[in-house]
Amino acid sequence: MPHLPRTLLRLAGAAGAAVLLAACSSGGGSSTSDAPYSAPEPNLSAHLTYAVWDQTQVKAIDANLAEFAKKYPNIKVDVDVTPYNNYFTKLQTEASSDSLPDVFWMNGPNFQLYASNGKIEPITGEVKAGAVDPANYPDSLDKLYTVDGVQYGVPKDFDTIGIWVNKALFAKAGIPVPDPSWTWADFQNTAKQLSQKLGGEGIYGVSAGIDSGQTTYYNTIFQSGGSVISPDGKTSGYDSPATAKGIQFWTDLISSKAMPNIKQLTDTTGDQWFVSGKSAMFQGGSWNRSEIADSPIAKDVTVLPLPKGDQQATVIHGVSNVVAASSQNKQAAQALQVFLASKEAQQQQGDLGAVIPAYTGTQTAFAQSMPGVNLQVFLDELPYAKALPVSKNTAAWNNSELSLLPDAFDGTKPVDAVLKELAGQMNQALSQE
Repeated sequence: MPHLPRTLLRLAGAAGAAVLLAACSSGGGSSTSDAPYSAPEPNLSAHLTYAVWDQTQVKAIDANLAEFAKKYPNIKVDVDVTPYNNYFTKLQTEASSDSLPDVFWMNGPNFQLYASNGKIEPITGEVKAGAVDPANYPDSLDKLYTVDGVQYGVPKDFDTIGIWVNKALFAKAGIPVPDPSWTWADFQNTAKQLSQKLGGEGIYGVSAGIDSGQTTYYNTIFQSGGSVISPDGKTSGYDSPATAKGIQFWTDLISSKAMPNIKQLTDTTGDQWFVSGKSAMFQGGSWNRSEIADSPIAKDVTVLPLPKGDQQATVIHGVSNVVAASSQNKQAAQALQVFLASKEAQQQQGDLGAVIPAYTGTQTAFAQSMPGVNLQVFLDELPYAKALPVSKNTAAWNNSELSLLPDAFDGTKPVDAVLKELAGQMNQALSQE
């Protein structure tokens, strides 16, 4: 999933949406519906809207819906694709007027906000009926979509982070592709050497989405033994030396000119640098598979695991399918949610290489969806994956991250000073949840 915000502007909007949603919610707190679920009769007639944000997954979604139509030919489903930078702004407006799509994608950072305001229907009835079994999905994702002991979302996929490599640029630079057991030092030295060899052609050693903790600095924070938020979600982890070490990693990488600077990465995103052949490596997610597979460099690509810091770690996150509590077609919407959660549907998603499906046992096809490219890396990282840090109003402190961290990354201010200010703002935001 391009699952997280990519610019400060977008996240500022998300923070504002959080406040507005809480203020105008007519749900009045968490939904505790435990209404029994029963599968509809095959002739049930309904017209549903299914809202998503990733155009690259529409092919697989259409395939899912074609199978769903064989079971329920009279349930029509319109897929509404809204680019991520506008998705949650639109969703907030719909939530405030109880006109949410019948079924829609939800991510971890926004989930608790919508669930606690009664905007999402729990899956309690589906679980009790045996239509959905949470044991079929990674426990970390089930927990991500659970609040106050009630689960609301059914995981549809998961993603981890790896290093996409352009082997042709390595060969051009005369530098061997690193061994998968590489370390931070190996990574930084390799990126710097690539930039030195290829810089005359405007090519950098590595690019990344430095404005996304999920793809970059959360990983190095975990690798250095630090934390973003305390286990109880009450305090910031940004004031610890270990966390500072994880941030300094990126400051050093940029200062060595091994990767584009903040302005360059703002003007042109990390994935665009990579697919255009202007960076030899790209630290990105498994969801980048579709974009990279369709790019001119696809034949030259492979994947390496993230380099090891003080420990191995990668961020794991996953999108869930949720049903609007206000849906006027709830039985049909839940039937779609149940189908999309099935092994059949998720196997189809994996077979088409759209995502890594969340349903246990359906991931192999994804790993084989780009012959010659080691996508298995994204699955092999699961044993040391760390859940994406979230809270009830994640957007508030994400906003502080994106406002303050660029000064640390580009060397404008000392890392320690930036993190002290960030921890203070984050603790203030958390105290108001």
